[in-house]
Amino acid sequence: MGKKKIGFWGVPKPEIIKEYRLKYPNDEFVDLCMLHGAKKTSILPDTTCKIISNIMDNAIHFKDDLDVIIASVGQEKCDSGRFVSRILKDMGYNMVFSTNENYNDAPISIPISTSNLPLGEKITKITANIVEKDNTQYTYCKPQFGFWGVPPNDFEFLKLFPNETHVFGWTRCVEAGRPADTELEMYVDENLPTVFFAQTFCNKMQLAKYLAKKYGGLFIDVDDYATNSTKAKIQAYMRLG
Repeated sequence: MGKKKIGFWGVPKPEIIKEYRLKYPNDEFVDLCMLHGAKKTSILPDTTCKIISNIMDNAIHFKDDLDVIIASVGQEKCDSGRFVSRILKDMGYNMVFSTNENYNDAPISIPISTSNLPLGEKITKITANIVEKDNTQYTYCKPQFGFWGVPPNDFEFLKLFPNETHVFGWTRCVEAGRPADTELEMYVDENLPTVFFAQTFCNKMQLAKYLAKKYGGLFIDVDDYATNSTKAKIQAYMRLG
């Protein structure tokens, strides 16, 4: 048996993260949305978004090591996340449900989204910030491109983007601490060439395609790993941009 773990997905309320950090002080937090070398299971349909499939596969993979799973089940995640949380509860997992939809009027802070870090590093730091708060002072960069969407399953294609890429969409909402803020999620710089990304079978494809058409951006969806064709489209779009 490995080190005990607290699994989570989405953006649980900070107070719930704090509560279970105190309850299981020696456990490590594991984001079940990410790839952890788990084998694919056949519990969910083949048309399930890869991120939701990762949640199920990782829950099975880490089953003996999980003390608890903290599941985002409100508008900050999706119906699929809510449904899979009930399936896991029915399978006997110790589940804690979090709804993170109410915010105060504090100014929105997004220093990582607008920094000069590589795009993949930006997104990694934003998701890590859900559990470990980062007080680093980041350097703002004037953007050349925008990346709208969620953290992808395949981080490799993010290397195609220059460091001067600002983050928009749900990922920006996560950094701002407002994961269910649809108005903020729909915001983009209309003068900035932007790639609108969603995982295949994710409901956010609706927003991504609509916004791409509205602002003249590039809409892409990736199921598992980006194909050479998808990469070529991104590279061609950025050359034209």
